[in-house]
Amino acid sequence: MNQLAVRAQILERDILRYTPAGIPIVSAILQHQSQQTEAGVARTTEFEITAVAAGEIAGRFGQAELGVAYDFTGFLAKKNRNSKSLVFHIIDFRAVA
Repeated sequence: MNQLAVRAQILERDILRYTPAGIPIVSAILQHQSQQTEAGVARTTEFEITAVAAGEIAGRFGQAELGVAYDFTGFLAKKNRNSKSLVFHIIDFRAVA
């Protein structure tokens, strides 16, 4: 199973573009910061992750406000066939209430 759920802010976002197959796509960098417990010890976690939204979700994602916290769900995949870098593929997201 390959599922990822993360609360993050949209730090940077490219403009909506289209793949050669005509699929809308938006790339972005998400920023996460939280407190986690590991082996009974509190730990601050901070990271930035490259993300992409494709298809129907791309339009909504392309208009989402920067700097606002969202709950994202999706999966991880290699950036391309020969890459070792991972990209978070966003399936859905919603603003944190």
